[in-house]
Amino acid sequence: MRIEPLPPLQNLIAFEATVRHGSFTRAASELHLTQSAISRQVAQLEEFLGRALFRREHKRIHLTVAGQIYAEQIHRVLTLCAEATAQVITHSGEQQLTLACSSGVAALWLGPLLGRYRDEFPGVDIRLRVVDGLDSLVRAEFDLALYFLREASPPGLDSRLLFPESVSAYCAPGYLHGALLEPAQLLDHCLLMLEDGQRQWLSWNDWFGRQGVDASLIRQRMTVNHYPVLVDLALAGHGVVLGWQPMIDRHVQSGALVPACKVSVGAVGGYHLLTPSGQTPRRAARAFEQWLTRQVEA
Repeated sequence: MRIEPLPPLQNLIAFEATVRHGSFTRAASELHLTQSAISRQVAQLEEFLGRALFRREHKRIHLTVAGQIYAEQIHRVLTLCAEATAQVITHSGEQQLTLACSSGVAALWLGPLLGRYRDEFPGVDIRLRVVDGLDSLVRAEFDLALYFLREASPPGLDSRLLFPESVSAYCAPGYLHGALLEPAQLLDHCLLMLEDGQRQWLSWNDWFGRQGVDASLIRQRMTVNHYPVLVDLALAGHGVVLGWQPMIDRHVQSGALVPACKVSVGAVGGYHLLTPSGQTPRRAARAFEQWLTRQVEA
């Protein structure tokens, strides 16, 4: 028996991403499409269903009652489809290892470590999945994941703290010419900021708040939704960036970045190793966890 009625799959994917982000623009960024393409696909879905899924008010969107009910069902169905697909395509051997992490962790810390791991364990087949945001991570797609968490792990995932957070302000050596500023003095400089809503990490507003400084007095800023780009801007001397240890350590140890402020902030979260709840880890995953723990301790 034919399964119908079914709208085009790309319309459902566009709708689900828009609901999750609350924005056509952010959904477009995730799906590598234009904002107009996402808006058009959602409109096609609404036409197929014969009813509105969103109320569009002053450049903001809100789910209708029908949209809310439909969104819950579509998210569940697409998640089940993704998990079933991942189970088929994911390697299943004991010497296969699939890791997941955010783009910042991959570029600044875990990626460089994998070469060292490969040298020590040449028989392991490694796959690295770069996924920004735990809400986009499918349990069946990975053995181990490394993400920053402020609080407890999300449902369906077990977590173990690898190292707590420590956050300081950094810049290129020539930017402040060796000066170490007080927190309030940073307000006079260009601050490189990670876009809100893209991370759980400490923001400049949070950082200044912990120093008793009014963040509304920030005068210059550059905002990006991709942390490695912010680090590159700091390396090029374009401003001051918040650096997380050990993500930033490689550049600090080489002298490419230096502290810009006399104080740091810690103990507001940490980097956790995540595993799917109830899943027996493969031999390669157990070995990698032990190896990674040794790297952190060292």
